Amino acid sequence: MLDLSLIIATYNRSEQLMVTLESVALQRYPATRWECIVVDNNSKDDTRERVEAFAAAHPELHLRYTFELRQGLSYARNRGIEESQGEIVAFVDDDEHIVEEFVEAYVELFNNHQDAMSAGGKIIADYPAGRPHWMSSYAEQPIANPMDFGESIKPFPKGRIPGGGNMAMRRCIFEKIGTFDTTLGRTGKQLIGGEESDLFERMAAHDMRCYYVPRAVMYHIIPESKLTHEYFSRLAYNTGLSQRRRAKIHNRIARLYIGEIMKWCATLALCLVHRPAQSRYLLTLRYNITRGILHKVR
Repeated sequence: MLDLSLIIATYNRSEQLMVTLESVALQRYPATRWECIVVDNNSKDDTRERVEAFAAAHPELHLRYTFELRQGLSYARNRGIEESQGEIVAFVDDDEHIVEEFVEAYVELFNNHQDAMSAGGKIIADYPAGRPHWMSSYAEQPIANPMDFGESIKPFPKGRIPGGGNMAMRRCIFEKIGTFDTTLGRTGKQLIGGEESDLFERMAAHDMRCYYVPRAVMYHIIPESKLTHEYFSRLAYNTGLSQRRRAKIHNRIARLYIGEIMKWCATLALCLVHRPAQSRYLLTLRYNITRGILHKVR
């Protein structure tokens, strides 16, 4: 069995995918001991041709292309798990690049910490067009999900989970708790999420320990198209929808409502200490999340 399988789900983003694959090709961990699987989730662009050309240009890599017709990130990730052969299964997205020691850091973590069942690394937001002036650390969270808990390996902070584009698990956990819930997660251009939160919640229910791996650094590339007011509002609304779906699955709608009221109080307090432009986006964030939570999907 290989040490690690790196899974990249992709949808109609072949140009950016090549940036991700270039960073994958630079990994310094021995290429014979890990693999990379690109799961094409029904793309209509030239993803297949470009991945196959990249694989041909890098014969030293164990790089494989597979196609998943069922639309949805959870379907794609589950297909990657099914196709993979690694003892560790790691995930990155198609809008990022990773450092050279990324694979090595995860393998060493699981080898040195036998109690580790899952792990997540550092996430750094990368704004090619510059970080917008309205961006506060709170507004940045749903867009880029930056994550930095220091430079030492440690159990993941309470109340936090790894980012979906930088996480890894032992293969055996999927046999115990199942894979990603296909009723959650992004589908095409729909921004529903929550599938990672659901998976890590199931892990926590089985007392599976999660570690923070500072050397597994991922740079999340945020294009200008994700920095518009329209996209931000839509993302926040879908975050609310996702939270409602998960709350319904776990029978905690009332707790969700109470928590949202408390978050409104915190948001209004934050608006008092932020610049007007930042406060506007904080209110936009909270308003649209609440709209999503209150929307009853039949």
